[in-house]
Order: sequence, then C-alpha cells, then structure tokens
Amino acid sequence: MIKNSYIKLILSAMLMLMSIASNAQDKVTIFAAASLTNAITDIAAQYEKEQAVQIQTSFASSSTLAKQIEKGAPADIFISADTKWMSYLQDKTLLKADSRVNLLGNQLVLIAPKNKAFKVEMDKSFNIAGAFSGKLCTGELESVPVGIYAKQSLKNLNWWDTVKMRIVGTQDVRAALVFVERGECDAGIVYATDAKVSNKVEVLSAFPDTSHDLIVYPLALVKTASPAATGFYDYLKSEKAKAIFIKYGFTINLL
Repeated sequence: MIKNSYIKLILSAMLMLMSIASNAQDKVTIFAAASLTNAITDIAAQYEKEQAVQIQTSFASSSTLAKQIEKGAPADIFISADTKWMSYLQDKTLLKADSRVNLLGNQLVLIAPKNKAFKVEMDKSFNIAGAFSGKLCTGELESVPVGIYAKQSLKNLNWWDTVKMRIVGTQDVRAALVFVERGECDAGIVYATDAKVSNKVEVLSAFPDTSHDLIVYPLALVKTASPAATGFYDYLKSEKAKAIFIKYGFTINLL
C-alpha cells in the first residue's frame, strides 16, 4: 500500500514537471513597434484565450528592437514600422528564411494638443513655422521610423529649414504622442493609429502619401524562434487579427 502511494506520488511529480516544462516551451515573445502596442496587446490576449500559449510582448522603436535582437534578445517574432530595420536583421541572417511578409500600412499625421488646433495646409507655400509656437515632437529623425518619415515629409513640403531647430526627437512614436498630450509640444508628427487611441490630441491633417516613403510594417520570425511561435505568427495574418488591426486604423497589406 505504501509502495503504491509512493509510486503515485512519483508519477504525480513527474506529470507536474512535464506540465511545467510544456508551459515553459509554449511561450512566445514578440518584439513590435511602439505604434502597435494596443493592437498587439489585444491580439495576444485573444490568442491566449484560444490557445495554451503565453504571449510576451515588448514594444519600443523598431531601431531599438532590431538592435536588441541583433545582440541576442530572446525574441521569436518581430514587427517593424518600416522595411529598413527588418532588412537590417535580414541582411545579418537573423530571420527565418521566407518568413518576412508586409503585414500592415499606416498614415502620417500632424497633431496638436486638444483644443489647441491651428490651421494647416499641406502645401509648399504654407508657412508652417508661423502656424504654431513652441516645439514639434516626432520620433528621433535618423533612426525611429516615424521620425524618418516625418523628416522626409517636411523636406518634400519645403518646411524643413523653417522648423528643424524646433523639433524634439523622441525614443519612439508613443513618447512623441505623450509630449503633445501634455502640451509640452505644440505640434507633433505621429501615425494616424497613435492619434486614434488618444483623446488628448487633435489631428490637423494627414501628410500626402507622396511626401514620404510608403509606411509598411513587415512581419517575420526570428531565426531562433520557438516551435510555438509559428502558430502566433500565422494568427497575426488571420482574419481575427486583421479585424483588430483595422479597428485601430491600420491598413492591411495581406488581403
């Protein structure tokens, strides 16, 4: 009797250890551009309800995330806010072959704090410098995708020289949004999806798509991705995920 109880105890312990090991394996870490925070959080929560998989998220600028992956950060999936940083990792053979796809699109907009809107015309003849006082916030101009797109638009509209000394470059697009929300910047350049999730800013106008490179969010599996990552990678391309992306204002490239 004692022997049988002892065997049962050992079997129970083994099953517990196997369960713990299984749960540890079924964790997927996704590195995603800061502008995807709300959408990916919702998609991850929905996926966890449907599958016995834990989704761990990390949001920051695409440049920061790409550098972290390069240094060996344990990411399974990467979604960048531009093609540059995805290509950066691809060129270093840090992505799984043939897993890269262009998942989403977005729009660049000019914003102001709530109730502090000013008139703007997306035209080369418009005096943008005289339209507002104070600073203009956007992502860091040389590395953060939204800042790169912003600089392209400002140059194409011939606005760059008149406002470049008033630009505050931030670590990611959400930081720029917060500065505008607080009124620390009188204007900001962010994605339409970021402005959509805030009730503390006003969208003044969208920048012409022709004024900057096409905004593309590529998705890929990191070379060291766990087996469980493929399921979530596929889910991000599913109709359920698309509905959430659309709800937050993203355009879908995978149609």
